[in-house]
Amino acid sequence: MDQDKLNFITNDFVAKTKTRQPGSFGKWGKMNAQQMVEHVSGFFKISTNQLHFPLVSPAEQLPKLKAFLLSDKEFRENTKAPVLPEEPIPVTYTSFQDALSELEAQINLFVAKFSSGEIVISQHPVFGDLNFEEWVLLHYKHVIHHAKQFGLV
Repeated sequence: MDQDKLNFITNDFVAKTKTRQPGSFGKWGKMNAQQMVEHVSGFFKISTNQLHFPLVSPAEQLPKLKAFLLSDKEFRENTKAPVLPEEPIPVTYTSFQDALSELEAQINLFVAKFSSGEIVISQHPVFGDLNFEEWVLLHYKHVIHHAKQFGLV
């Protein structure tokens, strides 16, 4: 388990994100800061089986995708998730603070559910079945991607 990556996810990312204005935009992409926060919350809901998307990757591509996940390679700018619409999803929370509180809750739920053994494996629509350590790597790649997008690191 990479404790530094887990620490960035559980502590640093939300703290750094709080420094942004909700309507501010990143260096690339179409989402504003609040849309990004709500998007990242949704990503955590996938790892805790609260949101489900069908597997979109062919089985023969999963080893290559897993190798990327386990590597130090980052997501490229403007990487688009194949299960999301072309335009950003409108915000659902009435305030940026509420969206940030939900993100913190989802991160804490992710750690709690895997730590308790309630969830051992859950499916990501691109990378397939992932365990806790693999989800930590994927969540880290994801939050670093958005932290760079919004100038947080």
